[in-house]
Amino acid sequence: MKQNLHDWLHTHAITHIECLIPDLNGLPRGKLVPVSHYPTNSQLRFPQVSLIQSLMGEPQQQLVPDNDPDMVLQPDLGALSSKPGNGRRIAQLIHDCYYEDGSLVPYAPRSVLRQVLAQYQALGFTPVVAPEIEFYLLAADGRQAEAVGPAYSLDHSQRHEAFFAELEQHCHQQGIATDILLHEVGDSQYELNLQHGDALQLADQVFLLKRTLRALASQHGLTACFMAKPFASQPGSAMHVHQSLLDHSGHNAFSQADGSEHPRFGHFIAGLQRYLPAAMALMAPSPNAYRRLAANTAAPINVEWGYDNRSCGLRVPASSAQARRVENRLPGIDGNPYLVLAATLACGLLGLQQEARATPPLTGSAYGREATLPRDLPAALQALADCRELATVLDAKFIEKYLALKQIELQHFQQTVTHWEWQYLLPQA
Repeated sequence: MKQNLHDWLHTHAITHIECLIPDLNGLPRGKLVPVSHYPTNSQLRFPQVSLIQSLMGEPQQQLVPDNDPDMVLQPDLGALSSKPGNGRRIAQLIHDCYYEDGSLVPYAPRSVLRQVLAQYQALGFTPVVAPEIEFYLLAADGRQAEAVGPAYSLDHSQRHEAFFAELEQHCHQQGIATDILLHEVGDSQYELNLQHGDALQLADQVFLLKRTLRALASQHGLTACFMAKPFASQPGSAMHVHQSLLDHSGHNAFSQADGSEHPRFGHFIAGLQRYLPAAMALMAPSPNAYRRLAANTAAPINVEWGYDNRSCGLRVPASSAQARRVENRLPGIDGNPYLVLAATLACGLLGLQQEARATPPLTGSAYGREATLPRDLPAALQALADCRELATVLDAKFIEKYLALKQIELQHFQQTVTHWEWQYLLPQA
Protein backbone atom coordinates (compact mmCIF):
# COMPACT_ATOMS: atom_id res chain seq x y z
CA MET A 1 0.00 0.00 0.00
CA LYS A 2 1.21 3.50 -0.80
CA GLN A 3 1.11 4.95 2.70
CA ASN A 4 1.96 8.49 1.65
CA LEU A 5 0.16 9.60 -1.50
CA HIS A 6 2.07 12.86 -1.80
CA ASP A 7 5.48 11.16 -1.67
CA TRP A 8 4.41 8.51 -4.21
CA LEU A 9 3.13 11.14 -6.64
CA HIS A 10 6.35 13.12 -6.29
CA THR A 11 8.59 10.05 -6.72
CA HIS A 12 6.79 9.08 -9.93
CA ALA A 13 6.61 12.68 -11.22
CA ILE A 14 2.83 12.42 -11.55
CA THR A 15 1.07 15.51 -12.91
CA HIS A 16 -2.57 14.30 -12.98
CA ILE A 17 -4.72 11.70 -11.22
CA GLU A 18 -7.53 9.75 -12.85
CA CYS A 19 -10.04 9.36 -10.02
CA LEU A 20 -11.85 6.16 -11.00
CA ILE A 21 -15.01 4.41 -9.87
CA PRO A 22 -16.67 1.40 -11.55
CA ASP A 23 -20.35 1.87 -12.40
CA LEU A 24 -22.99 -0.87 -12.15
CA ASN A 25 -21.91 -2.28 -15.52
CA GLY A 26 -18.26 -2.33 -14.46
CA LEU A 27 -17.32 0.55 -16.76
CA PRO A 28 -14.90 3.25 -15.57
CA ARG A 29 -16.31 6.62 -14.53
CA GLY A 30 -14.58 9.51 -12.81
CA LYS A 31 -12.61 12.67 -13.38
CA LEU A 32 -9.08 13.77 -14.26
CA VAL A 33 -7.63 16.01 -11.56
CA PRO A 34 -4.29 17.88 -11.60
CA VAL A 35 -2.12 16.82 -8.70
CA SER A 36 -2.06 20.41 -7.48
CA HIS A 37 -5.88 20.33 -7.18
CA TYR A 38 -6.33 16.86 -5.68
CA PRO A 39 -7.93 17.43 -2.27
CA THR A 40 -5.82 16.44 0.72
CA ASN A 41 -7.69 18.27 3.46
CA SER A 42 -11.12 18.30 1.84
CA GLN A 43 -13.40 15.78 0.13
CA LEU A 44 -13.64 14.81 -3.52
CA ARG A 45 -17.25 14.66 -4.70
CA PHE A 46 -18.98 13.14 -7.71
CA PRO A 47 -22.65 12.73 -8.78
CA GLN A 48 -24.41 9.57 -7.57
CA VAL A 49 -25.98 9.10 -10.99
CA SER A 50 -22.53 8.31 -12.39
CA LEU A 51 -22.93 4.84 -10.89
CA ILE A 52 -26.23 4.20 -12.67
CA GLN A 53 -25.61 4.50 -16.38
CA SER A 54 -27.07 2.11 -18.91
CA LEU A 55 -25.12 0.15 -21.48
CA MET A 56 -26.53 2.65 -23.97
CA GLY A 57 -24.55 5.37 -22.17
CA GLU A 58 -27.50 7.13 -20.57
CA PRO A 59 -27.39 8.27 -16.91
CA GLN A 60 -30.60 7.16 -15.20
CA GLN A 61 -31.52 10.34 -13.37
CA GLN A 62 -34.84 8.93 -12.16
CA LEU A 63 -33.04 6.30 -10.07
CA VAL A 64 -31.32 8.80 -7.77
CA PRO A 65 -32.87 11.41 -5.44
CA ASP A 66 -34.53 14.35 -7.17
CA ASN A 67 -31.85 16.80 -6.07
CA ASP A 68 -29.14 14.62 -7.71
CA PRO A 69 -26.78 14.80 -4.73
CA ASP A 70 -23.07 14.18 -4.74
CA MET A 71 -21.34 11.29 -3.05
CA VAL A 72 -17.97 11.50 -1.35
CA LEU A 73 -15.08 9.67 -3.04
CA GLN A 74 -12.46 8.18 -0.74
CA PRO A 75 -9.24 6.91 -2.35
CA ASP A 76 -8.06 3.35 -1.82
CA LEU A 77 -4.30 3.80 -1.83
CA GLY A 78 -3.91 0.08 -2.37
CA ALA A 79 -5.49 0.65 -5.79
CA LEU A 80 -3.02 3.31 -6.93
CA SER A 81 -0.86 2.83 -10.02
CA SER A 82 0.63 4.80 -12.87
CA LYS A 83 -1.32 4.77 -16.11
CA PRO A 84 0.62 3.09 -18.95
CA GLY A 85 0.89 4.13 -22.56
CA ASN A 86 0.58 7.87 -22.16
CA GLY A 87 3.11 10.65 -22.68
CA ARG A 88 1.87 12.52 -19.62
CA ARG A 89 2.60 11.21 -16.13
CA ILE A 90 -0.88 10.16 -15.06
CA ALA A 91 -1.83 8.06 -12.05
CA GLN A 92 -4.91 5.86 -11.71
CA LEU A 93 -6.57 5.81 -8.30
CA ILE A 94 -9.71 3.77 -7.64
CA HIS A 95 -12.09 5.28 -5.09
CA ASP A 96 -14.86 4.04 -2.81
CA CYS A 97 -18.21 5.83 -2.70
CA TYR A 98 -19.66 7.17 0.55
CA TYR A 99 -22.63 9.22 1.70
CA GLU A 100 -22.05 12.40 3.71
CA ASP A 101 -22.70 10.47 6.94
CA GLY A 102 -19.73 8.18 6.26
CA SER A 103 -21.69 5.09 5.19
CA LEU A 104 -20.92 3.27 1.96
CA VAL A 105 -23.19 3.94 -1.01
CA PRO A 106 -24.82 0.48 -1.12
CA TYR A 107 -25.20 0.28 -4.90
CA ALA A 108 -21.59 1.15 -5.70
CA PRO A 109 -20.05 -2.12 -6.97
CA ARG A 110 -17.04 -1.88 -4.67
CA SER A 111 -19.39 -1.38 -1.72
CA VAL A 112 -21.30 -4.56 -2.59
CA LEU A 113 -18.12 -6.64 -2.65
CA ARG A 114 -16.75 -4.98 0.50
CA GLN A 115 -19.90 -5.85 2.43
CA VAL A 116 -19.77 -9.51 1.39
CA LEU A 117 -16.10 -9.70 2.39
CA ALA A 118 -16.91 -8.13 5.75
CA GLN A 119 -19.43 -10.92 6.43
CA TYR A 120 -16.73 -13.49 5.73
CA GLN A 121 -14.36 -11.63 8.02
CA ALA A 122 -16.94 -11.83 10.80
CA LEU A 123 -16.87 -15.62 10.43
CA GLY A 124 -13.07 -15.70 10.52
CA PHE A 125 -12.52 -16.42 6.82
CA THR A 126 -10.80 -14.60 3.96
CA PRO A 127 -11.88 -15.45 0.39
CA VAL A 128 -9.18 -16.08 -2.18
CA VAL A 129 -10.10 -15.88 -5.86
CA ALA A 130 -8.45 -16.27 -9.27
CA PRO A 131 -10.43 -15.07 -12.31
CA GLU A 132 -9.83 -16.29 -15.85
CA ILE A 133 -10.35 -13.64 -18.52
CA GLU A 134 -11.50 -14.77 -21.98
CA PHE A 135 -11.83 -12.30 -24.84
CA TYR A 136 -11.66 -12.01 -28.62
CA LEU A 137 -8.99 -9.91 -30.29
CA LEU A 138 -10.65 -8.63 -33.44
CA ALA A 139 -9.83 -6.37 -36.34
CA ALA A 140 -10.69 -2.71 -35.88
CA ASP A 141 -13.98 -3.20 -37.74
CA GLY A 142 -15.03 -6.11 -35.52
CA ARG A 143 -14.12 -8.95 -37.89
CA GLN A 144 -12.26 -11.98 -36.60
CA ALA A 145 -8.64 -11.20 -37.34
CA GLU A 146 -7.41 -14.78 -37.75
CA ALA A 147 -8.24 -17.61 -40.09
CA VAL A 148 -9.55 -20.90 -38.79
CA GLY A 149 -6.79 -22.83 -37.05
CA PRO A 150 -6.21 -25.39 -34.31
CA ALA A 151 -7.39 -24.59 -30.80
CA TYR A 152 -4.79 -23.92 -28.11
CA SER A 153 -2.17 -23.14 -30.76
CA LEU A 154 0.90 -21.13 -29.79
CA ASP A 155 1.22 -19.83 -33.32
CA HIS A 156 -1.92 -17.71 -32.97
CA SER A 157 -0.52 -15.59 -30.13
CA GLN A 158 2.73 -15.10 -32.06
CA ARG A 159 0.77 -13.19 -34.68
CA HIS A 160 0.17 -10.55 -32.01
CA GLU A 161 3.50 -10.93 -30.24
CA ALA A 162 4.12 -7.17 -30.07
CA PHE A 163 0.65 -6.59 -28.64
CA PHE A 164 1.00 -9.19 -25.89
CA ALA A 165 4.56 -8.10 -25.04
CA GLU A 166 3.33 -4.55 -24.52
CA LEU A 167 0.31 -5.82 -22.60
CA GLU A 168 2.60 -7.68 -20.21
CA GLN A 169 4.51 -4.46 -19.53
CA HIS A 170 1.31 -2.49 -18.96
CA CYS A 171 -0.02 -5.11 -16.56
CA HIS A 172 3.21 -5.11 -14.56
CA GLN A 173 3.12 -1.32 -14.35
CA GLN A 174 -0.39 -1.43 -12.87
CA GLY A 175 0.16 -4.35 -10.51
CA ILE A 176 -2.07 -6.67 -12.55
CA ALA A 177 -0.74 -10.12 -11.71
CA THR A 178 -1.24 -11.98 -15.00
CA ASP A 179 -0.22 -15.61 -14.96
CA ILE A 180 -0.91 -17.69 -18.08
CA LEU A 181 -1.79 -16.66 -21.65
CA LEU A 182 -3.29 -19.14 -24.06
CA HIS A 183 -5.17 -19.16 -27.33
CA GLU A 184 -8.68 -20.45 -26.70
CA VAL A 185 -10.95 -22.59 -28.88
CA GLY A 186 -12.43 -19.70 -30.85
CA ASP A 187 -10.59 -18.06 -33.73
CA SER A 188 -8.78 -15.00 -32.32
CA GLN A 189 -10.03 -15.88 -28.81
CA TYR A 190 -7.59 -15.66 -25.91
CA GLU A 191 -7.52 -16.35 -22.19
CA LEU A 192 -5.50 -14.53 -19.53
CA ASN A 193 -5.34 -16.06 -16.06
CA LEU A 194 -4.76 -13.89 -13.02
CA GLN A 195 -2.83 -15.07 -9.98
CA HIS A 196 -4.97 -15.89 -6.95
CA GLY A 197 -5.35 -13.34 -4.19
CA ASP A 198 -7.63 -10.98 -2.28
CA ALA A 199 -11.06 -10.65 -3.87
CA LEU A 200 -11.23 -6.85 -3.89
CA GLN A 201 -7.74 -6.55 -5.33
CA LEU A 202 -8.55 -9.10 -8.05
CA ALA A 203 -11.76 -7.25 -8.94
CA ASP A 204 -9.69 -4.08 -9.32
CA GLN A 205 -7.22 -5.93 -11.51
CA VAL A 206 -9.93 -7.26 -13.84
CA PHE A 207 -11.46 -3.76 -13.98
CA LEU A 208 -8.11 -2.26 -15.01
CA LEU A 209 -7.18 -5.16 -17.29
CA LYS A 210 -10.30 -4.81 -19.43
CA ARG A 211 -9.70 -1.08 -19.69
CA THR A 212 -6.06 -1.68 -20.64
CA LEU A 213 -6.97 -4.28 -23.25
CA ARG A 214 -9.45 -1.94 -24.91
CA ALA A 215 -6.98 0.95 -25.09
CA LEU A 216 -3.97 -1.10 -26.18
CA ALA A 217 -5.95 -2.99 -28.82
CA SER A 218 -7.10 0.30 -30.31
CA GLN A 219 -3.50 1.52 -30.48
CA HIS A 220 -2.59 -1.64 -32.43
CA GLY A 221 -5.49 -1.28 -34.86
CA LEU A 222 -7.47 -4.02 -33.12
CA THR A 223 -10.58 -4.35 -30.97
CA ALA A 224 -10.75 -6.21 -27.66
CA CYS A 225 -14.20 -7.81 -27.50
CA PHE A 226 -15.80 -8.65 -24.14
CA MET A 227 -19.16 -9.85 -25.41
CA ALA A 228 -20.16 -13.17 -23.90
CA LYS A 229 -21.21 -14.56 -27.30
CA PRO A 230 -19.97 -12.39 -30.18
CA PHE A 231 -20.26 -15.05 -32.91
CA ALA A 232 -22.99 -17.65 -33.30
CA SER A 233 -20.63 -20.32 -34.63
CA GLN A 234 -17.79 -19.67 -32.17
CA PRO A 235 -17.42 -20.35 -28.43
CA GLY A 236 -18.49 -17.71 -25.95
CA SER A 237 -16.17 -15.90 -23.56
CA ALA A 238 -16.35 -16.52 -19.83
CA MET A 239 -14.89 -15.17 -16.62
CA HIS A 240 -14.39 -18.38 -14.67
CA VAL A 241 -13.72 -17.77 -10.97
CA HIS A 242 -11.63 -20.10 -8.81
CA GLN A 243 -12.48 -19.55 -5.15
CA SER A 244 -11.31 -20.83 -1.78
CA LEU A 245 -11.22 -19.63 1.82
CA LEU A 246 -8.38 -19.08 4.27
CA ASP A 247 -8.90 -19.36 8.01
CA HIS A 248 -7.30 -17.03 10.59
CA SER A 249 -4.10 -19.11 10.44
CA GLY A 250 -3.77 -18.82 6.67
CA HIS A 251 -4.74 -22.45 6.06
CA ASN A 252 -7.22 -23.50 3.40
CA ALA A 253 -10.55 -23.67 5.22
CA PHE A 254 -11.83 -26.23 2.71
CA SER A 255 -9.25 -28.80 3.89
CA GLN A 256 -8.79 -30.62 7.17
CA ALA A 257 -5.43 -31.16 8.91
CA ASP A 258 -5.05 -34.58 7.28
CA GLY A 259 -5.63 -33.11 3.80
CA SER A 260 -9.17 -34.40 3.36
CA GLU A 261 -12.13 -32.22 2.47
CA HIS A 262 -13.60 -30.22 5.30
CA PRO A 263 -17.42 -30.40 5.60
CA ARG A 264 -17.58 -26.68 4.93
CA PHE A 265 -16.30 -27.35 1.40
CA GLY A 266 -19.51 -29.22 0.69
CA HIS A 267 -21.56 -26.49 2.39
CA PHE A 268 -19.93 -23.85 0.18
CA ILE A 269 -20.59 -25.86 -2.99
CA ALA A 270 -24.17 -26.47 -1.87
CA GLY A 271 -24.67 -22.72 -1.46
CA LEU A 272 -23.46 -22.19 -5.00
CA GLN A 273 -25.84 -24.86 -6.24
CA ARG A 274 -28.78 -23.43 -4.35
CA TYR A 275 -28.36 -19.73 -5.09
CA LEU A 276 -26.37 -19.29 -8.30
CA PRO A 277 -29.47 -19.69 -10.51
CA ALA A 278 -30.99 -16.72 -8.67
CA ALA A 279 -27.75 -14.74 -9.04
CA MET A 280 -27.39 -15.24 -12.80
CA ALA A 281 -28.46 -11.68 -13.63
CA LEU A 282 -25.26 -10.56 -11.92
CA MET A 283 -23.05 -13.04 -13.80
CA ALA A 284 -24.84 -12.88 -17.15
CA PRO A 285 -25.98 -9.23 -17.18
CA SER A 286 -27.02 -8.79 -20.82
CA PRO A 287 -29.39 -10.52 -23.25
CA ASN A 288 -26.38 -11.66 -25.24
CA ALA A 289 -24.87 -13.47 -22.23
CA TYR A 290 -27.53 -16.20 -22.33
CA ARG A 291 -26.55 -17.23 -25.86
CA ARG A 292 -23.28 -18.50 -24.37
CA LEU A 293 -24.96 -20.92 -21.96
CA ALA A 294 -25.54 -23.86 -24.29
CA ALA A 295 -24.82 -27.59 -24.06
CA ASN A 296 -21.60 -29.02 -25.48
CA THR A 297 -19.97 -25.61 -25.90
CA ALA A 298 -17.65 -25.65 -22.84
CA ALA A 299 -20.26 -23.52 -21.09
CA PRO A 300 -22.61 -24.71 -18.32
CA ILE A 301 -26.37 -25.21 -18.42
CA ASN A 302 -26.83 -26.16 -14.74
CA VAL A 303 -25.11 -26.17 -11.35
CA GLU A 304 -23.98 -29.77 -11.24
CA TRP A 305 -20.54 -30.17 -9.70
CA GLY A 306 -17.73 -32.66 -10.21
CA TYR A 307 -14.02 -33.30 -9.91
CA ASP A 308 -12.15 -31.97 -12.94
CA ASN A 309 -15.41 -32.06 -14.91
CA ARG A 310 -15.67 -29.13 -17.31
CA SER A 311 -19.20 -29.98 -18.37
CA CYS A 312 -20.37 -28.92 -14.89
CA GLY A 313 -21.14 -25.39 -13.82
CA LEU A 314 -19.01 -26.04 -10.73
CA ARG A 315 -15.66 -27.77 -11.22
CA VAL A 316 -13.23 -28.89 -8.53
CA PRO A 317 -9.76 -28.92 -10.12
CA ALA A 318 -7.15 -31.46 -9.11
CA SER A 319 -4.98 -29.80 -6.45
CA SER A 320 -3.14 -30.10 -3.17
CA ALA A 321 -5.03 -29.70 0.10
CA GLN A 322 -3.79 -26.12 0.49
CA ALA A 323 -4.99 -25.24 -3.03
CA ARG A 324 -8.41 -26.93 -2.75
CA ARG A 325 -10.95 -24.75 -4.49
CA VAL A 326 -14.07 -24.73 -6.63
CA GLU A 327 -14.29 -23.09 -10.04
CA ASN A 328 -17.50 -21.26 -10.89
CA ARG A 329 -17.85 -21.58 -14.69
CA LEU A 330 -21.12 -19.63 -14.98
CA PRO A 331 -20.02 -15.96 -15.26
CA GLY A 332 -19.61 -14.39 -18.67
CA ILE A 333 -16.80 -11.97 -19.47
CA ASP A 334 -19.37 -9.17 -19.80
CA GLY A 335 -20.02 -9.33 -16.06
CA ASN A 336 -18.98 -6.56 -13.67
CA PRO A 337 -16.03 -8.18 -11.82
CA TYR A 338 -17.00 -6.65 -8.49
CA LEU A 339 -20.56 -7.95 -8.74
CA VAL A 340 -19.53 -11.35 -10.13
CA LEU A 341 -17.20 -11.93 -7.19
CA ALA A 342 -19.71 -10.54 -4.70
CA ALA A 343 -22.46 -12.79 -6.07
CA THR A 344 -20.52 -16.06 -6.17
CA LEU A 345 -19.07 -15.46 -2.70
CA ALA A 346 -22.52 -14.51 -1.38
CA CYS A 347 -23.92 -17.82 -2.61
CA GLY A 348 -21.11 -19.75 -0.93
CA LEU A 349 -21.57 -17.75 2.25
CA LEU A 350 -25.26 -18.66 2.42
CA GLY A 351 -24.31 -22.31 2.03
CA LEU A 352 -21.87 -22.04 4.94
CA GLN A 353 -24.40 -20.28 7.16
CA GLN A 354 -27.11 -22.82 6.40
CA GLU A 355 -24.74 -25.83 6.43
CA ALA A 356 -26.40 -26.80 3.17
CA ARG A 357 -25.80 -30.19 1.58
CA ALA A 358 -24.46 -30.53 -1.95
CA THR A 359 -25.60 -33.13 -4.43
CA PRO A 360 -23.23 -36.06 -5.11
CA PRO A 361 -20.40 -35.14 -7.50
CA LEU A 362 -21.14 -35.89 -11.13
CA THR A 363 -18.79 -38.23 -12.98
CA GLY A 364 -20.47 -38.14 -16.41
CA SER A 365 -21.54 -35.25 -18.59
CA ALA A 366 -23.69 -32.55 -17.04
CA TYR A 367 -25.14 -31.84 -20.47
CA GLY A 368 -27.35 -34.90 -20.08
CA ARG A 369 -28.91 -33.38 -16.97
CA GLU A 370 -31.72 -30.84 -16.79
CA ALA A 371 -30.90 -27.24 -17.73
CA THR A 372 -31.63 -25.36 -14.50
CA LEU A 373 -30.25 -21.89 -15.23
CA PRO A 374 -32.49 -19.02 -16.37
CA ARG A 375 -32.86 -19.16 -20.14
CA ASP A 376 -32.84 -15.40 -20.70
CA LEU A 377 -32.38 -12.07 -18.94
CA PRO A 378 -36.07 -11.54 -18.04
CA ALA A 379 -36.15 -14.89 -16.20
CA ALA A 380 -32.86 -14.09 -14.49
CA LEU A 381 -34.05 -10.69 -13.31
CA GLN A 382 -37.21 -12.23 -11.89
CA ALA A 383 -35.20 -14.92 -10.08
CA LEU A 384 -32.97 -12.28 -8.51
CA ALA A 385 -35.96 -10.18 -7.48
CA ASP A 386 -37.53 -13.20 -5.78
CA CYS A 387 -34.46 -14.24 -3.76
CA ARG A 388 -34.64 -12.62 -0.32
CA GLU A 389 -31.52 -14.39 0.92
CA LEU A 390 -29.30 -12.81 -1.72
CA ALA A 391 -30.84 -9.41 -1.06
CA THR A 392 -29.92 -9.80 2.60
CA VAL A 393 -26.28 -10.57 1.85
CA LEU A 394 -25.81 -8.15 -1.08
CA ASP A 395 -28.08 -5.36 0.25
CA ALA A 396 -31.67 -4.83 -0.84
CA LYS A 397 -30.98 -1.24 -1.96
CA PHE A 398 -28.34 -2.46 -4.37
CA ILE A 399 -30.67 -5.15 -5.74
CA GLU A 400 -33.39 -2.55 -6.26
CA LYS A 401 -31.13 -0.20 -8.26
CA TYR A 402 -29.57 -3.01 -10.27
CA LEU A 403 -32.91 -4.52 -11.26
CA ALA A 404 -34.25 -1.11 -12.27
CA LEU A 405 -31.23 -0.42 -14.48
CA LYS A 406 -31.35 -3.84 -16.14
CA GLN A 407 -35.07 -3.50 -16.86
CA ILE A 408 -34.33 -0.26 -18.71
CA GLU A 409 -31.63 -1.96 -20.78
CA LEU A 410 -33.87 -4.94 -21.42
CA GLN A 411 -36.72 -2.74 -22.64
CA HIS A 412 -34.33 -1.01 -25.05
CA PHE A 413 -33.14 -4.39 -26.35
CA GLN A 414 -36.69 -5.69 -26.80
CA GLN A 415 -37.60 -2.62 -28.87
CA THR A 416 -34.71 -3.24 -31.28
CA VAL A 417 -35.60 -4.83 -34.62
CA THR A 418 -33.01 -7.52 -35.33
CA HIS A 419 -31.29 -8.69 -38.52
CA TRP A 420 -33.14 -12.02 -38.17
CA GLU A 421 -36.48 -10.25 -38.41
CA TRP A 422 -35.45 -8.38 -41.55
CA GLN A 423 -33.95 -11.48 -43.16
CA TYR A 424 -36.81 -13.92 -42.54
CA LEU A 425 -39.93 -11.85 -41.93
CA LEU A 426 -39.55 -9.18 -44.58
CA PRO A 427 -39.85 -11.61 -47.57
CA GLN A 428 -43.02 -13.06 -46.08
CA ALA A 429 -44.72 -9.82 -45.07
